Amino acid sequence: MSTVLREYLDGPHKAARDLVRDGLAANAGLLDAGLELSRAEYRDKVLEVLQQITAEGHTGRGFPKEYGGQGDLGGFLAGFETLAFGDLSLMIKAGVQFGLFAGAILHLGTARHHDEYLNDAIEGRLLGCFAMTETGHGSNVQALQTTATYDPASEEFVIHTPTAAARKDYIGNAARHGRMAAVFAQLVVGGETHGVHCLLVPIRTPDGDPLPGVALSDCGAKLGLNGVDNGRIVFDQVRVPRTALLDRYAQVDAEGNYSSEIENPDRRFFTMLGTLVQGRVSVGGAAINASKVALTIAIRYADRRRQFGAPGSADESLLLDYRMHQRRLLPLLARTYALHFAQAELVDEFVRIFGGDGEGLAEKGEHDQRALEAQAAGTKALGTWHATETIQMCREACGGAGYLAENRLSTLKADTDVFTTFEGDNTVLLQLVAKGLLTNYRESFGKLDPLGMARFIAGQAVEVAVEKTALRTLIERLRDAVPNRNDLADPDAGLRDDAYHCGLLRFREEHMLAGVARRLKRGIDDGVDPFEAFNRCQDHVIAAGRAHVERVVLEAFLAAVQAAPEGTARDRLKELYDLHALATIEAERAWYIEHGRLSGARSKAITALVNELCGAVRPYAGELVDAFGVPGAAVEVPMVVPFQHE
Repeated sequence: MSTVLREYLDGPHKAARDLVRDGLAANAGLLDAGLELSRAEYRDKVLEVLQQITAEGHTGRGFPKEYGGQGDLGGFLAGFETLAFGDLSLMIKAGVQFGLFAGAILHLGTARHHDEYLNDAIEGRLLGCFAMTETGHGSNVQALQTTATYDPASEEFVIHTPTAAARKDYIGNAARHGRMAAVFAQLVVGGETHGVHCLLVPIRTPDGDPLPGVALSDCGAKLGLNGVDNGRIVFDQVRVPRTALLDRYAQVDAEGNYSSEIENPDRRFFTMLGTLVQGRVSVGGAAINASKVALTIAIRYADRRRQFGAPGSADESLLLDYRMHQRRLLPLLARTYALHFAQAELVDEFVRIFGGDGEGLAEKGEHDQRALEAQAAGTKALGTWHATETIQMCREACGGAGYLAENRLSTLKADTDVFTTFEGDNTVLLQLVAKGLLTNYRESFGKLDPLGMARFIAGQAVEVAVEKTALRTLIERLRDAVPNRNDLADPDAGLRDDAYHCGLLRFREEHMLAGVARRLKRGIDDGVDPFEAFNRCQDHVIAAGRAHVERVVLEAFLAAVQAAPEGTARDRLKELYDLHALATIEAERAWYIEHGRLSGARSKAITALVNELCGAVRPYAGELVDAFGVPGAAVEVPMVVPFQHE
């Protein structure tokens, strides 16, 4: 079964995944480098392996063929996710170099930038940084303070860090290896500021020395990912030629005339950022794969390690035979499968929007692009939170052995911790999701800050947005489809019905969305300041966004089950789906009881069925993690080895 499931999980990009698996297996020694080498040596070792896998061709897979790539964006994303089966510093460094730095050149630049820089970037000869985040501004990119002021006399832009808060911070590749940075700065032309744009700025000589006017420093030791050389950059009146501006969406001519086909500055800004959504797609997928590594280790250990036994018996029981141990691990396993399939849907949509040649946004319409951004934001948020929860639970489930660095769980925990906040803080990302749900007027995509969002909602007659989502019709329909506490004589009836699961999650999503809309409109109608109106229900906004993503993940899992090959593999996936669906409902049972969707008896019946499904999944849990295809060295940790041949 595990072979069939692995083929199904790998999907259409199996070749790309296997190429990366082979590369990780050949460089298995990197898994111990962070424990054995100094920080500087570890960073150099990560770069060495990165250059090796670059030479083997994977890192260029998603770029246009004319620049040395393979035009296979889906394969590139699948391969990047698979890097998370190995050393995560390697994965992040690859993401900085190829996803962010080279991606900025590809998506924000034009032919002259592609011709001059792209081949060197994707073949690793030009190592770069993605200099967006500042000490004083993280998620609020529109408020960045670094300036790029055009000097028509010399036809140059002057890059400057005006305050300490404008220092570029946490920048991967900046402390040691990067020679050029894609710098996001406020573009100032003719005394007028045109918002944040991206420019290519050299920061080091080929010998590694900082260039004049560029001050580089090291962020030092971090909680994890110490193989990535995060650093800080300060610019002091650094001059770059006019052609350094990545000018796909805005141009400045020699005389200092600014022009853009996108007249609205907010729309222009979000269009530029939208082309960089690949980072969120990649981080979410990597987090899900890191969860697979932890679960493979913990479930294999629990399927071999014995502890206690029946009174009077000399035989000890396997950890995985204990119901509580099943409860700890198996719903997380089911959720990992669910997120895997949701991520696969996201990658397919990303490839559809961006086009199979990686050349840039296809003409699919702004609505599709905004929907993709929201889907990527939500999947990244849930995937990274899931990784944090899963790895911690796996560590606890392995006891003291799980605390030893040699068994990898501590490293996984440290290295993935930051995933919840980079490529967008998860709470901010769920606001983005909720914003997209609150209105269908996506072309008016406003500011991400709470004030801009509240004003946007205030100006759009929220009751119309609610009507546009067909909430009233939907809620009437759900009253018929979803039982309430008075509807069922038999609390066990229909608990494994797919329509019941989807109906409950959809009811919760739409009910919460309607509640947010009503609260915002009521506050605004009462004359409450728009920011305060939003702030009062911010928790409700986040919850509505999360409820939406939970429903999307569930439906992606169900679709994957229905599309799976008939036979044992599909049957096993269906049991996992039922476990995930019911565990998700169980986790929110208080809400469902409050809103009349569950009786006490039915809530208890769901808990009993979750227990039953854990017992049903237990005999083949080992096969389910084998299907992930994690390379041997990553999961054949010392605490498992002694039990392998018993």
